[in-house]
Formats: sequence, structure tokens, C-alpha cells
Amino acid sequence: MEKIASFTIDHNRLKRGIYVSRRDTTPSGDVITTFDIRMTEPNRQPAMSPASLHAMEHLAATYLRNRPDWRDRVVYWGPMGCCTGNYLLMQGELSPADIVPLMRDTMKFVAEFDGEIPGASPRDCGNYSFMDLDEARRNARTYLAEVLENITDENLNYPR
Repeated sequence: MEKIASFTIDHNRLKRGIYVSRRDTTPSGDVITTFDIRMTEPNRQPAMSPASLHAMEHLAATYLRNRPDWRDRVVYWGPMGCCTGNYLLMQGELSPADIVPLMRDTMKFVAEFDGEIPGASPRDCGNYSFMDLDEARRNARTYLAEVLENITDENLNYPR
């Protein structure tokens, strides 16, 4: 079986950042860009806890889908199985640089969020109690301060 593209990236050299994981064209001609929102360095830094990623998923997805300037382009936000970041799927042929301000705003929203997590109820979520808001806020603050506020080309382009 052929390796999928995301398994061909050298994860031993991958930094935290925002990367284009893939671009797909739908049968109707729409381009969907999948972004790799890498929040920890794979195999070198501790992975994020699933409970933190779950809380972040609820917060970031809600925030992104409520942004008037971006909501019509947001297709999906969700955690990576390896717990080192998230995927963001957006309509259009976008580059990582195009969404840096959006990711700064999203992480700031998560980092500063105080209150009841949207959709964190038995009616709205299949595992509503499996969330760690404090850790999600810490993860967002760290990513914002250490990566997004000082982003370089190295954080926007997969290692070759």
C-alpha cells in the first residue's frame, strides 16, 4: 500500500507551526486546503492530552465558525490522532501565511476563554466530561507566545 502524503513528512525535523498538509479539489471545482496546526514538536516534546485537545476543539471550532470574515470558508477543525496539533480544513487555495492572523486570534480566544465550554453537555457531546479547559488554555498560550507571535518561514514550510 502506498504511504499517504502526511506520513512522508520527516516528523523528527518538524517544528511547531502552520503547514499546508494537502489541497484537494472537489468534483464541483472547490479547493479545500488542509492545514497542519502543529502545536508540539513530534517525538521531541510531550504530546497534548486528549482532554485538552477536546476542549480546544470545542472552543476553536465554535470561534472559527462564528467569525464573520472566515466562517463561510471553515470546513472542519479537529485534533490529530498523535495529539501534537490540530487540522483545519478551509475552502480555497490558501497559504499558511494567509491564516496566521486568524490562528493568533483563535489561540488568543482559547487562551483567554472563561466560562462554560460550548457544547460541553450530555445533550451536545458524546464525551462532554472529557475536557481539560485549563490545559487547553495553557497549550494555546504557549503556542501563541512561542510560535505564532514570532513565526518564521521554518514554521510555515514543511522540512525538506
